[in-house]
Amino acid sequence: MAQILDGIRVRDEILDELRPRIAALPRRPGLAVVLVGSDAASEVYVGSKVKTCASLGLVSEKITRPGSITTAELLALVDSLNANEAIDGILVQMPLPRHIDAQQVLERIAPEKDVDGFHPVNVGRLSIGLPGPRPCTPNGVMQLLRRAGIDVAGKRAVVVGRSDIVGKPMAMLLLHAHATVTICHSRTVDLAAECQRADILVGAIGRPAFLTAEHIRPGAVVIDVGINRLTERHLVEGIWRNDGIALAEFDRKGKILVGDTHPLDAPALAGAWTPVPGGVGPLTIAMLMTNTVEAAERRQGC
Repeated sequence: MAQILDGIRVRDEILDELRPRIAALPRRPGLAVVLVGSDAASEVYVGSKVKTCASLGLVSEKITRPGSITTAELLALVDSLNANEAIDGILVQMPLPRHIDAQQVLERIAPEKDVDGFHPVNVGRLSIGLPGPRPCTPNGVMQLLRRAGIDVAGKRAVVVGRSDIVGKPMAMLLLHAHATVTICHSRTVDLAAECQRADILVGAIGRPAFLTAEHIRPGAVVIDVGINRLTERHLVEGIWRNDGIALAEFDRKGKILVGDTHPLDAPALAGAWTPVPGGVGPLTIAMLMTNTVEAAERRQGC
């Protein structure tokens, strides 16, 4: 039976380890989260981040701005947060409205306050293995593997997806941990054959249940980064093959979450796998808290 990689347990371990570090600081770490517009999913994510800050004793500042804000106005807001000595970390929640130059906004955040790890300076530091904030989701995956006792060194890892947020930094972190890494994407020829070579398969392509039995080598470690919300019953029927438990959950809630790997095929074939929900997802916020505490320690000389 496949080992379940429990992200909730690991998240709680990480947060508990942060508490004494926070207590030892001269000043409580401060995190500013900027939310632009009224995207429902973003509001949920920001709410979770603020709630976690409160549970740890971090100072969180939630800043909301209307979707009509201009790039210049948002840049001015970032400048003010860069200058605020009580703020150790700045996070601008994505996605931003289409009229805003998101890259310009991300580049305006001071690298030492970039707790998402997206600033070009920090991307560069990651690429050459220098210390700095790491993108939260990929770093959470590495924590999950390490704490589950899964040795990455010498393993063949295949990352399906090449986004700047997950795919590319995931590949880089695996490479730094001495894995042999292949990045696959929408133009990869014979994707199934590439995936079948993986000792560690990471699904980060943003397509529900896309990686099926033909992609998974028996015994592989399957890491599912995807979070896809399904609201159409026929899709749920097809993916879960009319499984009564999944359909009952869908009928009760009117929606159901599924990752990028098939929810039936992955646990049937994998040696270890991350469920959705409850796998990688909880670790994203845990690593955001870690980056914020580390930023505060650097800025306070601890």
